[in-house]
Amino acid sequence: MGYAAILEIHLHFPDNGSLKGKRKELQSVKAQLHQRFGATVAETDHHELWQRATLTAAVVGRHAADAAAAADRIERWLDGHFPQGVRVERALMSTREALD
Repeated sequence: MGYAAILEIHLHFPDNGSLKGKRKELQSVKAQLHQRFGATVAETDHHELWQRATLTAAVVGRHAADAAAAADRIERWLDGHFPQGVRVERALMSTREALD
């Protein structure tokens, strides 16, 4: 059985002045989360707003502790890169829970 940590990431870009600028930043964030942490990431809300974004990310592990540790690393990285505003909500579930 495997485990998945699902993170809903709420970002705020106070200095951003356009959708184009937001998309450039989001593309970089999504690539970093994938490359550094192996996360699968999608923009899931606030597509039309230029100062806000919501991403959903998932990381998996063989054990619950592995998935939770990966989520912890992602949160620390986000806190370091977005001191102006990031909020993360997360859930941890087994594959059995997800498939039931």
